Amino acid sequence: MGQWIAVADGAGDTFDAYLAVPASGSGPGLVLLQEIFGVNAHIRAMADLYAEEGYVVLAPDLFWRQQRRVELGYGEADRAAAMALYGALDIAGAVADAKATLAALRARVECTGRAGVLGYCLGGRLAYMLAARSDVDVAIAYYGGGIHTMLDEAAAVACPMVFHFGERDAHIQPPAVQAIAAAFAGRADAPVFVYPGADHGFNCSERASFDKAASLMAHSRSIAALRQAIGPVYDLSALWERHTALEFGARDAKATMGTMVAEPYVNHIPTMTGGVGYADLLRFYQHHFIPKTPADTRLVPVSRTIGADRIVDEMLFCFTHDIEIDWMLPGVPPSGRYVEIPLVAIIRFRGDKLYNEHIYWDQASVLVQIGLLDPKLLPVAGIETARKLLDEALPSNTLMRVWESSAARAAE
Repeated sequence: MGQWIAVADGAGDTFDAYLAVPASGSGPGLVLLQEIFGVNAHIRAMADLYAEEGYVVLAPDLFWRQQRRVELGYGEADRAAAMALYGALDIAGAVADAKATLAALRARVECTGRAGVLGYCLGGRLAYMLAARSDVDVAIAYYGGGIHTMLDEAAAVACPMVFHFGERDAHIQPPAVQAIAAAFAGRADAPVFVYPGADHGFNCSERASFDKAASLMAHSRSIAALRQAIGPVYDLSALWERHTALEFGARDAKATMGTMVAEPYVNHIPTMTGGVGYADLLRFYQHHFIPKTPADTRLVPVSRTIGADRIVDEMLFCFTHDIEIDWMLPGVPPSGRYVEIPLVAIIRFRGDKLYNEHIYWDQASVLVQIGLLDPKLLPVAGIETARKLLDEALPSNTLMRVWESSAARAAE
């Protein structure tokens, strides 16, 4: 998605920086600061990711004074080379380069003016320093080493700041993280997050320490901070409504795909149906979802929670099982029975496009309602689960045969 450009260092020289621009052509700015491995494939992928989120991203080559466009991997030899480069790095010069990058970013026609900084490892430390020493609008530091030694600058951090640390990071011990948390204890806009079981570099999918759960949670928290401080703000509810209208109203697979990113995915959790990537998902929508969803399908909204990068939709999914439903009841002939089930959809966005959907429902309730599962033999229920969702006054604990046995004890 991106390209290399030259940035003036303020002393008559230039250094390279990787520029990624959102599909819209403009947006808030984000300075992306590298690990000790250079602006490598991982950092460029992160720049592209944040461009997809709606930001104009500029990732400067911080080792240019020693060697231009360093690009290292994560093996032992590359790690040794990275440590040598880091050991010789002029930190003051790197901060100056980050400031020059921020100025160059704000000067670009694509940038709407407000700009943040996000960095990993070495870049996390520099993100903190930039927050303390510049007018950046928001700063995010992933496992930034050495920050605890510079807490005398904490009072100078006027912008919102987010810190991400791994619980098992041997490079950044718990006392260091606790010192940072204490320094920002009075700042609601400067949270310190620690990810259980995560190690240093947990956000990088190319490293052995990659932790997908921690990475996903940290990304959502980073996006929330960025959206609040510098935008852009999207109407996620309207985007989701448009997507479902094309699915269930127009029943147009290609138009539905047009509401999603270039390589989206969908996972219906109980049956593991859906698709990963444009081609598979289009095939799924075109041949196994849209034409295999009953014509009388109704979605009854119950609640909707809207976050910075996702929606959680709670609804009733109502239909008559008058066709074989590939995605919900694969291989099961139509029973002709009416079904109502509670269903939860968690929809994640990148920028103004859907990125993924995780859809949950109680498959046992579906099987009870179409006559394939006997509720007398197992602790499962049919349409009652849907009815109780809308009416909390209906009896609870009806599947617990021992419920009545506690009545006398409850009265004591």
